[in-house]
Amino acid sequence: MTVTLFFQLLGGVGLFLFGMNIMSQGLQNAAGDKLRAILEHVTTNRVMAVFLGIAVTILIQSSSATDMMVIGFVNSGLMEITQAIGVIMGANIGTTVTAQITAFDIGAFAPTLLFAGCIMFLFIKKPVVKHIGSIVMGFGMLFVGISMIKQAIVPLSQSPRFISFLSTLENPFLAVAFGLAFTALLQSSSSSVVIFQAFAIQGILDYHTAVFLVIGAAVGSVTPNILASLTTNRAGKRTALLNLLFNLFRAIILCTLIHVFPQILTAIQSLSPNAVGRQIANTHTIFAITAVIILFPVSKYIAQLTEILIPVLPEETRSRKERQLIYMVDTLNTLPAITIRQAMLECERLGIIARDNLKDAVTAFFEADEEMVARVDTTEEIVDYLCHEIANRLIELRTMELPEADAFRASELTLILSDFERISDHAQNIAHYIEKVANPKEAFSKNARKEMLRLAEQTNVTIDLSIKIFAQENFELLPEAQASEDAVNEITEEVVEKHITRMMKGKCEPSAGHVYTDMSAELERCSDHAMNVAKALIPRKLMEDMELEMEMEAEAQES
Repeated sequence: MTVTLFFQLLGGVGLFLFGMNIMSQGLQNAAGDKLRAILEHVTTNRVMAVFLGIAVTILIQSSSATDMMVIGFVNSGLMEITQAIGVIMGANIGTTVTAQITAFDIGAFAPTLLFAGCIMFLFIKKPVVKHIGSIVMGFGMLFVGISMIKQAIVPLSQSPRFISFLSTLENPFLAVAFGLAFTALLQSSSSSVVIFQAFAIQGILDYHTAVFLVIGAAVGSVTPNILASLTTNRAGKRTALLNLLFNLFRAIILCTLIHVFPQILTAIQSLSPNAVGRQIANTHTIFAITAVIILFPVSKYIAQLTEILIPVLPEETRSRKERQLIYMVDTLNTLPAITIRQAMLECERLGIIARDNLKDAVTAFFEADEEMVARVDTTEEIVDYLCHEIANRLIELRTMELPEADAFRASELTLILSDFERISDHAQNIAHYIEKVANPKEAFSKNARKEMLRLAEQTNVTIDLSIKIFAQENFELLPEAQASEDAVNEITEEVVEKHITRMMKGKCEPSAGHVYTDMSAELERCSDHAMNVAKALIPRKLMEDMELEMEMEAEAQES
């Protein structure tokens, strides 16, 4: 192979990969967030999860993209690992459609598709048309890349060295290993299978060797997911391992079946005689379906194996327990008045979780405790999830005909959820201020620490009172809560003034000054959100009376 042909081969591979990416992005953009939303709400029905994985992967033409979405959902707690394995199995079937498409010889029409896609993408402003244009353009790039690959590898059929190398792949174990490594390098099983198809069509590779290369490619396809999981929590890593285990078991089962029943390959070849590219595509699809049929009944045991290899920590058990509604379990079959009461209990529980997260955040910052910062992040994810779930149930409730009092509560509870969620957001911000200060224990003086902890304690008093007022609807405690909120405002001003004085005297690091003032502002906002909660359910008549009383007191003080 000449240098020119070598670079043509690389260019063809690059164009194919880029075309696949462009087409996948276009399909995802055209679908918007609908696919993600469907995956997010996948039911516990594992059969449906498999079909969902197939459908989504066919639509976006990327099993890696589907798998990464699944890893993200498991990582954030929106999906259980037992649900994830069904989607992963389906994605392994859906990705074989690419090989079926590329088995058609439409290279002659590829430049036309590429041109048409470019026109739609570059010159038509309508978003939907631009997305379709990117799909068509990616499709054209894909086949132009295949044509370049086919042209570049023709001389390889005359190369003694390359033929000698391929002869070593007649060993099934080596063929599987090469398919795995080659796919891991390309980061795409679809790409490697298409290249194996091209080699076979040119007569460089025989069908039986290509079969084992395809089996190895399926295992190598998990490489992007493993790399993506390095930045996720243990649940995300468990999902990537689940994908790897499934494909390893798949490879072992398929190799065993071929060894015991070699006539399987003969039967597949007979489906498309004299069309080796189609034979490889059919093998890829049939093997994927066969593996899912065999492994689906034991999928829960594969999931359990991942939890043995990456054990579930006590912190994860706590997270799983908290990441579920306790009271609003069956809102559709419950009277609206009872559901409202259940929602109030869920909101009270959410408020306690958010309050505790704020306490942990302040401790994490001043103790420079990285593990506690991670715990704050986990709790914030729990708060977000619970807010989302409670809000969805309340929205369902508000579509019914409710008495005025219940409708008022349902509306106000939605706002209360937002206030509790914001308290947890501020907690997370405080915990992560540790990243802006080299050593919080040394950056601030003892007095600075003492004053900030005093502010945090007063803020927690306001939050506690607000939760009590909300849960018990005991509005007689409002003056006490308001007094606590006023105290928070006064302490905040005092804390900032004293801290500026200390910095002027060199008792605190200037670089940490803005962190200290920002933290005090975060705590003050938490107190504001708490007061919103305390006042949320006040009846309108009582609110009017309280406002009138406050105006009269203000006038009396002025006089």
